[in-house]
Amino acid sequence: MTEKQNPKEINRRKFLAASLGLIGFSAVRGNKLFSSIGLESLSSSTAHTLTADRASVTSPGAHNSSSSSGNFYHHPADLFPRDPLAPAGKSRVLLIRTEDRADGVRKAFEFFRNSNPFKGKKVLVKPNFNTSDETPGSTHNDTLKEILSELRRAGVRELAIGDRSGPEPTEQVFDKKGIRELAAAFDARLLNFDELGPDGYVKVTPPGSHWQDGFLVARPVVEAEALISTCCLKTHGFGGVFTMSLKNSVGIVPRKGHTYMRELHSSPHQRRMIAEINYAYKPTFVILDGLVAFVDQGPMRGPRKEANVFLAGIDRVAIDAVAVAILKDLGSNDAIMKPKVFEQEQIARAAELGLGVKSPEDIIIETLDEVSESYAARIRQLLF
Repeated sequence: MTEKQNPKEINRRKFLAASLGLIGFSAVRGNKLFSSIGLESLSSSTAHTLTADRASVTSPGAHNSSSSSGNFYHHPADLFPRDPLAPAGKSRVLLIRTEDRADGVRKAFEFFRNSNPFKGKKVLVKPNFNTSDETPGSTHNDTLKEILSELRRAGVRELAIGDRSGPEPTEQVFDKKGIRELAAAFDARLLNFDELGPDGYVKVTPPGSHWQDGFLVARPVVEAEALISTCCLKTHGFGGVFTMSLKNSVGIVPRKGHTYMRELHSSPHQRRMIAEINYAYKPTFVILDGLVAFVDQGPMRGPRKEANVFLAGIDRVAIDAVAVAILKDLGSNDAIMKPKVFEQEQIARAAELGLGVKSPEDIIIETLDEVSESYAARIRQLLF
């Protein structure tokens, strides 16, 4: 008699095989995407390398080389999100209790009150398109649509949507989710971060890096005039523990033709390495769609619970800390429930790198109504 295999184990094997580069890559449509964001104006003989203090220019053919020329530009060394509406060293997170995604996104933009950091700028939106699975397996189209709508109302100069999927090929995710049509409806460019050409990436080596020799990230991310990261609320069953705003940045690292995902998923330092990817850039805004959460397994599928919450802010550490507290409130697996929030390796390493707040005391959870405030009172307690 043939022994039956556990479907969960089969899914796990498929995920790891794809992550390690053992399953085919996405279709090549790079030339159109590369030129569409204006990267053709960059020199074909250079690719940037970011280090702890500055960035040097190196040959794109030597991505794993640490050699550099004398032509330097400044890496955004101060990556802490400075919020003029919060005391120094602290970060606000806007918590919105809602059952409607459009409502959640509209209220999220109230985070900025009377300011508008997007007007007249070229704005890149980075969704969570790991796969095309139902939300929270991937960013819900209603969330993305409302973000694009809000940005157009804010008077942006240009819009782009960019990501790199895996294990599912990026082009297939775009097709299955109808992202090409959605992008076209808002006159937004659609960028496949696996298909940016030889000059479409920047090498990053964070201080104290757990990566063997740094990593590449999509150049449109580090050169964006403004960037919105929109993520989901979920656990990660393949070593990440959770996948929210910090983990969303894994999609800016190319998979095709590189071994970065193999290195990441085979390392005992995986969670620290996830945090280190975020050293490459500082987002303008983060919106977390938490209407539905995976409280175990993930990132593609898992047990679901309704959380009916949106989070908004500019601090990835603070957003993820509040989101982990929400998972604790919902009831999750031991990897979420047992450690304190700031003991989580993604959060601790990101805080160490100066990417956000260093403690629960530094997080200010704001709300817009009594229902949200009542929920926020519970979540504040779970941060400690």
